[in-house]
Amino acid sequence: MEVDEDEDEPSSSKRRSPAKRRARSPSEEIDELDEDDEELDTPAARAAAAVEARLLKAAAGVAEYDIDSEEEAALATKKGRGRGKALKGKGKAKKNDQETGLTPSKEELKGLNREEKRMLRMKYGNPLKYEETMMKKELGRKLSWAEKASCALKVHHPELRDAWGDLEADVPVVEPVKAEQPMGVLCTLLPFQQESLYWMRKQELGIYGGGLLADEMGMGKTIQMIALMVSEPGRPNLIIAPTVAVMQWRNEIATHTKGMRVVVWHGAARENNIKELVKNDVVLTTYAVVESCFRKQEAGWKRKGVIVKEKSPVHSIEWNRVILDEAHNIKERATNTAKAAFALKARYRWCLSGTPLQNRVGELYSLVRFLGVDPFSFYYCKRCDCKSLHWRFKDKKGCDDCGHSPMQHTCFWNNEILTPIQKHSFAGPGKLAFKKLHILLERIMLRRTKLQKAEDLGLPPRTIVVRRDYFSPEEKELYLSLFSDAKREFSTYVDAGTLLNNYSNVFSLLTRMRQMACHPDLVLRSRNNAGLYIPGADEEAAVCRLCNDAAEDAIAAKCKHVFDRECIRQYLSTTATDDDIQPDCPVCHVPLTIDLEADPIDFSEEAAGGGKKRQGMLGRLDLDTWRSSTKIEALVEELDGLRRKDATTKSIVFSQFVNFLDLIAFRLQRAGFVVCRLEGTMSPQARDATIKHFMNNVHVTVFLVSLKAGGVALNLTEASRVYLMDSWWNPAVEFQAMDRIHRLGQHRPVRAIKLVVEDSIESRIVQLQEKKSAMVDATLSTDDQAMGRLTAEDLGFLFRL
Repeated sequence: MEVDEDEDEPSSSKRRSPAKRRARSPSEEIDELDEDDEELDTPAARAAAAVEARLLKAAAGVAEYDIDSEEEAALATKKGRGRGKALKGKGKAKKNDQETGLTPSKEELKGLNREEKRMLRMKYGNPLKYEETMMKKELGRKLSWAEKASCALKVHHPELRDAWGDLEADVPVVEPVKAEQPMGVLCTLLPFQQESLYWMRKQELGIYGGGLLADEMGMGKTIQMIALMVSEPGRPNLIIAPTVAVMQWRNEIATHTKGMRVVVWHGAARENNIKELVKNDVVLTTYAVVESCFRKQEAGWKRKGVIVKEKSPVHSIEWNRVILDEAHNIKERATNTAKAAFALKARYRWCLSGTPLQNRVGELYSLVRFLGVDPFSFYYCKRCDCKSLHWRFKDKKGCDDCGHSPMQHTCFWNNEILTPIQKHSFAGPGKLAFKKLHILLERIMLRRTKLQKAEDLGLPPRTIVVRRDYFSPEEKELYLSLFSDAKREFSTYVDAGTLLNNYSNVFSLLTRMRQMACHPDLVLRSRNNAGLYIPGADEEAAVCRLCNDAAEDAIAAKCKHVFDRECIRQYLSTTATDDDIQPDCPVCHVPLTIDLEADPIDFSEEAAGGGKKRQGMLGRLDLDTWRSSTKIEALVEELDGLRRKDATTKSIVFSQFVNFLDLIAFRLQRAGFVVCRLEGTMSPQARDATIKHFMNNVHVTVFLVSLKAGGVALNLTEASRVYLMDSWWNPAVEFQAMDRIHRLGQHRPVRAIKLVVEDSIESRIVQLQEKKSAMVDATLSTDDQAMGRLTAEDLGFLFRL
């Protein structure tokens, strides 16, 4: 069960109690028990009789019953009627919600056959059993765990009885039609953008007050949202975006509107005066800033031994709109970034993402939760009418509202969609869950693809090519040696049945094989050959201990090991289990404690104080004797051929490993190419200046970009070639990288080349990408394919030669 420990905003709905006649009055049964009390000699027997009497009274709906002694509390708990907090006469246990003791009247039974009478008696006497029996008949099979939970929810939350039918009947699907061109927008909207403007206006008038705009990357989601802000004015609007996209938003607003007051709320000198902030039409900020403000407000920080809390300006303002650009940044519901977004107050809420789903269906919950879609965002109790937007278990034993255990509570989204899909994929309950998911997404999401709107976009064609090369004899010998060791270690875990407990080691093995396929020096010249490593020198402190590469966005665990934020987040996602077991540090194997939302480590200050600057891979090599690799030479061959055909064509080269970009840059410069680089350590201003340098300088033909830093939210239409130097499990990341150039404003045919080394782990990663793409299609469209997450079987597939 997924949890979200937040503050409470409870809202509950009372269970309707139908007026029914009892065949026998409970008060008469209670009186009979009282008459029999004379025959009870022991205290335990008297306690049992008292509890039974109160249970009957509760079943009749007379009143809640008090538990006056430890004997009564123990007996009540044993029978499932109460909890330990009812001891010593201080608590109350709620009425039994399974067997009510109610029976239908003779008039209600009249004219029914034997089976109908049995079902009616069951409906009165045991509503839960009745719901399960009816669902079994409807489905014609045994019920899954989630379906049984649904029956329990229907008993205590009647509003959920036909939640999906009510959704279809009460919330119509908005069919987009063309809206008029907004007067204040200086560019002409394309027809499909006018349709989305109409859709967004209707969504803001509807019950959800917003939605998810999920057009493919490069179709102008930014200008569509600007058009909405201009056509439906209201201040202030808060736009939260990745750091690399903030300046692009500011430039787009300045280019396409007049008179809009915009402020970039970022950096240490940002304005914290709320009265000044609300004077702006648009406030632009980043996810990191919003999370930091939320953390300081909720948890505070230590100052001279005292916890100090600071009110968050962005969480104190009632915004007209809150817009999440690249909204998949909050896909992990339990992170502080997601909680900070949930806590914002707004009249309208919008999510923008070309890839709202990247790895698993559960990622959509955070977007649904941010949009506040009822009832899918809420937690419900299966034994009473308790309902809450937050996970309310401060003592982790009983609900703060009703006292029932965590096992008796479930998130409606998890129960109806996530759990069936996880357990059954696209069969039986899983197939039904996919249909339900489509019903919901039709009402909150608008998604168009470039293929669907090709006529409106007028984009040149995009070609994706997989170039396959083979290792040189020396490279193959090194790779096979590494692969043999890795496979032996993997087999040891499988044979011992400890694979799930050693995901950190497996993750490291996979990373090293991927690096070996790029260039042997990434493994052989790695600074990470010792078993235990504590950063010492300034240069080495910036090395990620998962990928052995420079940590562009470095954060440190409690055990002092340094990781790149995206690497450790991916590691935690890969090692996640349903048992909620804390993973180990991949280096020292102590329980991993790390704040994923912490501020990045600033190595520049240490360097300014006399420490060494990062030399990267080149500082570890003898450049006079250095040899290139098969993959780098394949890239040089591609770029050299392109230069001979058209020297004005510009290219983007993506890699996940910064050290690999060091080697690529060195080799390309030796071949006469003028290159520039974009890395995650750059400030927003430096990134903006680098991008402009590439776009405006005709001599710069190659842009080396870290996939972690520049894979999203960039507009690089000056280039028409993309080279993906290494593959990743998630195909959505690669598609986002390709769409940095295949977007509105592109006039040349686009060609994307994926460089893959055959007979290596990379060729198998490509096959796994196809599996993930099928899952995305099954969820966001009506394709009847689905996939699960990376499993033990998938890992075994990767370790087969």
